[in-house]
Amino acid sequence: MKFRGHWVWLFLLANFSPAVHGQIDPVRRRLVQLGYNQPVEGRGPIAAYGFYYDNKPGFLSSNLTLRVAIAPIYLDSDLGFTGVLGPHTDVSFGVAGGGFADSYSEIRQGIYRRDESFIGHGGEISSSVYHRLNPAQSVPLWAVLRGSVHESFYKADSDTDLRFEIPRDRATFRVRAGLRWGGEEPSLTEPLALELSAWQETRWRTDSGPYGFGGDRITEPISHLLWGRALLKYTSLGSEQLFELSVTGGTVVNEDRFSAFRLGGLLPFASEFPLNIPGYYFQEISAKRFALLNGEYSFPFLPGKNWRMTTFAATGPVEYLDGLEQAGRWHSGVGAGLTFISPSGSWFASLIYGYGVNTQRSHGRGANQIGILFQYDFEAKRRGKFRWFIPGSDPYRSRAGERIFR
Repeated sequence: MKFRGHWVWLFLLANFSPAVHGQIDPVRRRLVQLGYNQPVEGRGPIAAYGFYYDNKPGFLSSNLTLRVAIAPIYLDSDLGFTGVLGPHTDVSFGVAGGGFADSYSEIRQGIYRRDESFIGHGGEISSSVYHRLNPAQSVPLWAVLRGSVHESFYKADSDTDLRFEIPRDRATFRVRAGLRWGGEEPSLTEPLALELSAWQETRWRTDSGPYGFGGDRITEPISHLLWGRALLKYTSLGSEQLFELSVTGGTVVNEDRFSAFRLGGLLPFASEFPLNIPGYYFQEISAKRFALLNGEYSFPFLPGKNWRMTTFAATGPVEYLDGLEQAGRWHSGVGAGLTFISPSGSWFASLIYGYGVNTQRSHGRGANQIGILFQYDFEAKRRGKFRWFIPGSDPYRSRAGERIFR
């Protein structure tokens, strides 16, 4: 399907599915988020999102929090109960689902293989428990337990090779357990953050088995993921210079294409633990083991502080998923961004650029990327100051854009 101008907003608002796994958000939020990445060299899968996000503490009663995220063909909702299992234990129940949520894009050796990619629709129900282990301490330590059941329904895309056998429809049962000390507030401009966290997730799948060209790839019946993150953010008083550094690492046991860690892209809202590498296609690198170092420096450069300049970089080694190897194990990217914050503080717009140092393309190594970010915050005036909120979410799971915006 060729691009048509009247599809633009539908496309942007379709590529979204939040996946909030942190503590219940106690802050009132209403915002619209849009983001887009565009490679300069080559052709990668669509990397865009757009959604309306509403987090409402005190919903119906003082201990209830309703979170709803809405895109035209995807809905994600979560109802949190504060203190329901004791003064330091919260519980939440979630329902999510919609079109194109489980679509898969095959990227191998820097080439987007449309003939090996396919469409997936899905829905999910989930429940989470959050327990504060150190209520007397100023830096919180949370124990998190989450369980979910996810149904996936697959079909061939118009570009999928007729000889390519798509995976069978299936249910995936997930159990995640983790410890998080400290944390990062859902805002890129929060002045301070400190986090140490460790996580383990097990996934059981029905109807697993071979698929692809003559069964050349497989869906494992069970996979185990382990990962962790250390993060530090500091903003100097007066000058408002922001420094952020994080290290993320993980490994998979019984890995496959649906459980591998996928690195790449330049959108900070990709997930609760975004694996961003500037200059790369979104989720270009599939790894069964990885380590990733991310750094950022941001500062205002005019007296009014409405304009900010940002520089960022990422680097780290990976051990590739079998069949998706590239030459060299190390991947790095650098980039910069220019952001304007409206005088009222209600909206911002950013233009970002990234260069993938080790990207593999037809001309050799290296690739460029540009992108935009936009947010409108309905609660900014009520709070009296601008805050750049990010609802820890995964806006990429619903990929209707691959059908609408080609």
